[in-house]
Amino acid sequence: MSRITQSSRIIQVTGRAVPVPGDDIDTDRILPARYMKELTFANLGQYPFQDERFHSDGAPKRHPFNEAHYQGASMLFGNANFGCGSSREQAPQALTRWGIRAIVAESFGEIFSGNCLTLGVPVVTASQADMAALQNIARKNPGADFNLDLASMTINGGGLLVKISMPASRRKAMMEGAWDSTGLLLANADKVAGMLAARAAA
Repeated sequence: MSRITQSSRIIQVTGRAVPVPGDDIDTDRILPARYMKELTFANLGQYPFQDERFHSDGAPKRHPFNEAHYQGASMLFGNANFGCGSSREQAPQALTRWGIRAIVAESFGEIFSGNCLTLGVPVVTASQADMAALQNIARKNPGADFNLDLASMTINGGGLLVKISMPASRRKAMMEGAWDSTGLLLANADKVAGMLAARAAA
């Protein structure tokens, strides 16, 4: 079972991880373009990696998101340039609605990373060697729990402790609960009130 602590403040994410190896996994692979026609985000959790998970006749392919022991995983372990390509916000929506609450990879597409921030999903980086080690643990022991801690900037699980990185401004937004519009308003309430007062007095 996954757990996100501290209400809207994202300090830790704990749970199992699904490894999705490969560099340059773009948003079209994460969510094929035809699902952009969905009127709401509600059903997008059915479709992550759809074309890599199923043949045209609906028969399943081998893919981590189809494997029973990864169902309920709350972290995704990727590689270099994960989420590159188009800016479609539906791609991280699909992952979060499948159950992903944090993504660890060597690097990310910048727009994808920003879209994840607005959903309260930490996207953090680790070295190529550390990602290989994390993916190896998740493959060999799918039941292993990992703990991602933004306070210490580490992830640990399966006997491994790894240093992680993310931009300081995004880490601060997560830890202060300012990653969504409500959080931003609350965090800047005094500034907003001052601006409104100045505008009323003008």
